[in-house]
Amino acid sequence: MTSHDIIIKPIVSEKSMDQLADRKYTFKVAPNANKIEIKKAVEEIFGVEVEKVTTANVLGKVKRMGATSGKRADWKKAVVKLTAGSKTIEFFDSMA
Repeated sequence: MTSHDIIIKPIVSEKSMDQLADRKYTFKVAPNANKIEIKKAVEEIFGVEVEKVTTANVLGKVKRMGATSGKRADWKKAVVKLTAGSKTIEFFDSMA
């Protein structure tokens, strides 16, 4: 599995934008990826130094369309904290 298979996409929300001040970046990651793989992938893709990785499995919501109901897919979220000496991730700089 390559680094781009592990890091699926960045998550842009109010909470994730507030965490940028603390050098924390949020990503949607592959469900079977562990913290070590996520750390290596972020360091390789963005050229930064990662201090800590926190992961959470997010359960999909149940949605209804009239009488029928369905469920959104479950997914995995990772919050990556960078070291104090590391540069920032440019993608998020343009958002803030």
